[in-house]
Amino acid sequence: MSVAVKICGLSTPAAVAAAIAGGARYVGFVFYPPSPRAVSAAAAARLAAAVPEGTSRVGVFVDAEDAAIAAVLDRLPLDLLQFHGRESPQRVAAARRRFGRPIIKALAVAGPQDLAAAARYEEAADLLLFDAKPPPLPQALPGGNGLAFEWRLLAGRHWRRPWMLSGGLRAETLAEAVRMSGARIVDVSSGVERRPGDKDPDKIRAFLAAAHAL
Repeated sequence: MSVAVKICGLSTPAAVAAAIAGGARYVGFVFYPPSPRAVSAAAAARLAAAVPEGTSRVGVFVDAEDAAIAAVLDRLPLDLLQFHGRESPQRVAAARRRFGRPIIKALAVAGPQDLAAAARYEEAADLLLFDAKPPPLPQALPGGNGLAFEWRLLAGRHWRRPWMLSGGLRAETLAEAVRMSGARIVDVSSGVERRPGDKDPDKIRAFLAAAHAL
C-alpha cells in the first residue's frame, strides 16, 4: 500500500514545488516563532498560492491564541489547523467550532502510557498525530526534533479518528516505520532537511517516492 504524506515546515518555493510534484497529500506551514521553520502569514500565503486543489494546506500552531490564528487565516486559506502544543480537548473543540476547519492534534509519545491521552481527543479533533516526545531541555521544540519513538506501540491500535505517524522519519526508514506501526498517513519535517529549517528538495522527492513505492 502507498501512504499519504504530509511535508511539514515548508518555507521556500523550491521545497513546496518538490512536495507538490512528488504527490504530497498535505503541506504544512509553521506559525510558531521559536521554530527555525516558522514563516509569516504573508510568506505562507505566497507559498500556498502554488498549492493545487487536492493538496491540503495545514497551519501548525503551538498553544496559539485565537487572535493569532485569525490573523493567519485572514491572509491564508488554510484547509486544516494543526495544534502541536498542550491544547486541551476543550480548546481543540472550541477552535474547531470558531474557525470551521478540521483540526489535527499532535500527541507526544515516549511510552505506552502516552497513548492513553489519544482517547481524550477523539471527539474534539479530526485527525490524531503521534510524534516523539521532545527531549527534556528548556529550549526543546514541541516537534521537528528528528527523534523517533517505538513505532510498535501503535501496531494494532484503533482510534475513531484517522491518525498520522511522525518523528524521526526518513526515506530510508519509512518502510520499516509503516510496517511496524501500521500507519496510513505519515508526517515528515527534519527527515527531509539539510539542517533545521532548510528543506532539501531532493530529500523531499526521495521520501515521497519511498512512500508511493510501499
